[in-house]
Amino acid sequence: MKRYRKPIQYVILAAVLLIGGYAIGQSFFTSKTVLTTGNAAPEFELLGLDGQVHDLASYQGKPLVLNFWGSFCPPCRDEMPALQAQYDKWKDKGLQLVGINLSEDRVSVNSFVRAYGVHFPILLDKNKKTEKKYGLKEYPTTYFITADGKIQDIVIGGPMSEETIGTRIEKLFASDRQ
Repeated sequence: MKRYRKPIQYVILAAVLLIGGYAIGQSFFTSKTVLTTGNAAPEFELLGLDGQVHDLASYQGKPLVLNFWGSFCPPCRDEMPALQAQYDKWKDKGLQLVGINLSEDRVSVNSFVRAYGVHFPILLDKNKKTEKKYGLKEYPTTYFITADGKIQDIVIGGPMSEETIGTRIEKLFASDRQ
């Protein structure tokens, strides 16, 4: 066994270096999406709790609030009633509000939606493709998108108050009138 010790150590060292090199290479050479205000909102196509497929294009022409959330996230749970209240206030004026759940199962999401009285569309991002397109790093993250599809504001973390959400929605409508 003693005579195999050095070759085994070299094999282990080579494996560690290969894995480490790969990890470092991935962090340097893979493109990370970084969205900022003024960017066009990335397209998505997701199944909703209503059984329909929703895509960004179907919300074009009206202001859109896009909220990424999870029931596992305390700030997400805390801001959900404020989002619902603002949706109720603005929906008759044309506001679209969509929640995108982050990879939870349909039963858990349905249970959450019923418990919190959520009535705006909830979409399921099972494979996290949309989350990656939007470059999410923290939850909740909310995008305020103008009627022409441009990101006007991004709020990372939370929870946002009803007043904060309302102010940002007012700005969305004001920009659409200009």
